[in-house]
Amino acid sequence: MADIPISCALLSVFDKNLLIPFAQLLSDYNVKLLSTGGTARALTEAGLEVTDVSDYTGFPEMMDGRVKSLNPLIHGGILARRNDEAHCELMTQHNIIPIDLVVSNLYPFEEIVRKGAEFSQCIENIDIGGPALIRSAAKNHEFVTVVTDPQDYEFVMKEMQEKAGATTVGLRKRLAATAFERTAAYDALIARWLQKTIDNKFPRRFTFTGNLKQILRYGENPHQA
Repeated sequence: MADIPISCALLSVFDKNLLIPFAQLLSDYNVKLLSTGGTARALTEAGLEVTDVSDYTGFPEMMDGRVKSLNPLIHGGILARRNDEAHCELMTQHNIIPIDLVVSNLYPFEEIVRKGAEFSQCIENIDIGGPALIRSAAKNHEFVTVVTDPQDYEFVMKEMQEKAGATTVGLRKRLAATAFERTAAYDALIARWLQKTIDNKFPRRFTFTGNLKQILRYGENPHQA
């Protein structure tokens, strides 16, 4: 696996923190920007040229935003193996653009639940398209860079600046692992919440997740008196 130049990026985020400087760098490297909904509006308002996913796929956002990026033109562009002749022929046949970078973070399901929202509101904040994009990109990290946390923008920007607009397999693999960690934690939270709504104290599977707070030195105990 080699360095992969980024020529087309799909950006679809709830958390828009640090998004514009990152997208501006992509634009500086002549990366084609695809986007959805509020993300597309934010990029356009910042003066960036962006193609709405609906214009690219020929299908509008529908069902109150439940269906936006779930389309073969999108997932074909993410999942296609660039060194597979059959995959490349299918992309050409169906006018599928290879997508080299996916930037996506998820609806704030955790926050909505913590605030005690109604059941129906919690359901509408279960992200479907985002995890699908993230998992597709992470699976195909041999060719695709995936970013799920704004804190990781700087690492991609640094590599693109050092590698003439490309990313290394080392970074892509690390970001893919982070991506699967995120979707796993997200699904685990949703499952626990649903089990609580039916008062099921003993589900078939228990999944425990957490966030790294501190890296300790050998023998160090922060709770030691």
